[in-house]
Formats: sequence, structure tokens, C-alpha cells
Amino acid sequence: MTSASATEVLRVFLRLGLTSFGGPMAHLGYFRAELVEKRKWVSEEEFAQLLAISQFLPGPASSQLGFSLGLMRAGWRGAFAAFAAFTLPSAILLVAFASLLPKLSGEVSQAAIHGLKIVAFAVVAHALRGMVRKLCPDLRRAAIALAALLFLILMSTPMAQLWVVVGGAVLGFFLCCEKELALGPNFTQHLRLRTGTWLLVSFFLLLFALPLLPQENGDWISLADAFYRAGALVFGGGHVVLPLLEDAVVTPGLISQEDFLAGYGASQAIPGPMFSFAAYLGALVPTGMGWAAGAAIALLAIFLPGFLLMAGVLPWWGRLAQHPSASRAIAGINAAVVGLLAATLYDPIITTALLKPSDAVIGLVAVAMLTLFRRPALEAVLWCLAASVSWSLL
Repeated sequence: MTSASATEVLRVFLRLGLTSFGGPMAHLGYFRAELVEKRKWVSEEEFAQLLAISQFLPGPASSQLGFSLGLMRAGWRGAFAAFAAFTLPSAILLVAFASLLPKLSGEVSQAAIHGLKIVAFAVVAHALRGMVRKLCPDLRRAAIALAALLFLILMSTPMAQLWVVVGGAVLGFFLCCEKELALGPNFTQHLRLRTGTWLLVSFFLLLFALPLLPQENGDWISLADAFYRAGALVFGGGHVVLPLLEDAVVTPGLISQEDFLAGYGASQAIPGPMFSFAAYLGALVPTGMGWAAGAAIALLAIFLPGFLLMAGVLPWWGRLAQHPSASRAIAGINAAVVGLLAATLYDPIITTALLKPSDAVIGLVAVAMLTLFRRPALEAVLWCLAASVSWSLL
């Protein structure tokens, strides 16, 4: 992996922000295809380790992964460029069109939205195929991945993902053979241990200090506090954060239940992270500063804790990963991540995307486009949309 400019990171992640449909696990597939396979910014092992850290920490996993990839590629400017480029398209779309998207209830519109779900199946299946070959090359690591898959199917709770990562480390320590980790020279060059420590301290200071500041219902401090806590305390991704957000803005009467659900419905039909839903909510909360300020505060507050944690943990992880015995644990974590991705491919992707035989045909053709013919992901998106709409009209 070589260093690059923040401009390159901005350009690449803007494209991802405009085309990454299907939710957080599909985003991981897009990231892997673009940054591991095509551009080789990171190795498969580094990608899996960053993915494991993002799954272990609270916050938006795909956005934390994108932030850390930008950080490794071009330092802090690259990290901020990755966040802005990946997040702003969806945030702008939600603020501008949330009132219109839920009204698109016609047959063609619903078929197009369903086609985006089939895209997620194809992208994740493609990513899973590549990660199995690279990260589960022997029977022991394949067994760890299978155990993770079965555990997640049986225990479908947000905390189950965290336990899978921990269990993968334990099993890897005892079952995997020692091996040299394929860490690039830039894995932590942009962060020192002291910097990581201060970032972790900042995370906890904000978490405990914001509620102590003078607040009034609907002012900017209460808005920042509510969205920071939502981003800091949620495991399991965007859908799990919904109860926290509902409690923050609907329960106090700042936003109606109907407006809340309308924005959530809109967030399912656009690319980028679902945490961008915070921008929509912030724009509707009457802070007295205007919709733009409310959207910006909510958006930054919900993403900030996850980024502080990710950047704070990375230098410690880089130091730990160099320890010989840690290589076995990390090999187990990498295998567990494969099981995590396989579980997500099954539920919720297959269970919501492949509802009839025609969906399976469309999805398998898209998988073949990505794996056998090595076509760009955008072509798979266009195929799934066109085929899903055409099939609905037959």
C-alpha cells in the first residue's frame, strides 16, 4: 500500500457514496471490490482486520471502515475526505427527497427498490467468495467461519457480532498455527499510541460531559447529546440505532411518528450509510438555527463517536498485531469475519432480496457478472434494476 493524496480518496469514495446500495454489509463488498481487488490500497488481511475492529466497536461499521481506509491511504485528510464523500450524497438526498421517496408506491418504483436489494446479494456474495479463498485456506479456519455462521443464525442479536469476533480470537489462538501477519508499512503510520489514547479519552469525555451541559428541549446541545449517545452506544449497525433515535426525537415531540417513518423509508432506497438518516432528523428538529445547521449537527454528532473509537484503537491494534502469539488470534478473527459476512448474506439479504425464482435468476446473473466476467459493480446495479422492473411488468 502506498500513500496518496486526499483528492484521490475523495474521488474514489464519492463514487462509492453514489453507487453503494444495499446497506452496511453490501458496502463492505463494494469497498473490497474497489479498494482491495481493483486498487490494492490494502491487503485482504488488512481489510479483514479493519472490518473486525469496526464490528467489535459501537457505531456505523461501514463508515468506520471507510474512515480508517481513508486514514491509512492519505492520513487525516484522507480520513475526512472518505467520510465526507461517502456520507454527503446520502445525507443530501435524504434531506431533499425524504418527503417524496415514501410516496413512490407504484409497481415500477417498488420493483426498482427491490432490484437494489438484489444488488446487495450479488455484491456480498462476490465479496464472500474472495474472502473465503484468502482467509479460510485450511480446515481449521474454515471451521471457525462455519461456527461463526451457525452462531449468528441461532443468536440473531446485535451483541452476537461482538461475541463472534471475541470467539474467533479465542479459537484462533488455540487452533491456528502461528503465521506472519501481512500488515503493510502504513497500517498505523498516521497514528501514534499517544494520539490514540487521547482520542479514546475524548470519546468518553464527550459521552459523559454532554449530558451535564445546560440543555433545553430541541436546542443544539441537546441535539448533539442525543445523536452522540446514539452513535456511541449502538452495536449492530443502522437498523439497531432506530429505537435510540426515535426516543431522542419522537418521544419528546420534536418530530412526528409519521415524519420519522417517512425518513426511514427513504433511507432504504438510497446509496451510502443509513446513519445519514440523522441529517434528515436534524433538519426537521426545530433548533432555531435553521434546517442546515440542525442537519449538520446531527450528522456529525452521530458519526463522531465511532470515528474517535476507530482511530483511537488502530494504533493499539497495530502494536498488538506485531506480537507473535497475536497472529493466531487475528487469523481466527479474520475467519470469524468470513462467517459474519456469510450470516449477513443469508439474513437479511437473501431472506429479503430473493423472494421468488426470478429474483434468484437476476441475482445469480449479477454474481456471474462480478465474478466470472469481472464487470464493474455499476453494471451489476443497472442490470438488477432493469431486470427487476422488466420482470414486474410481464
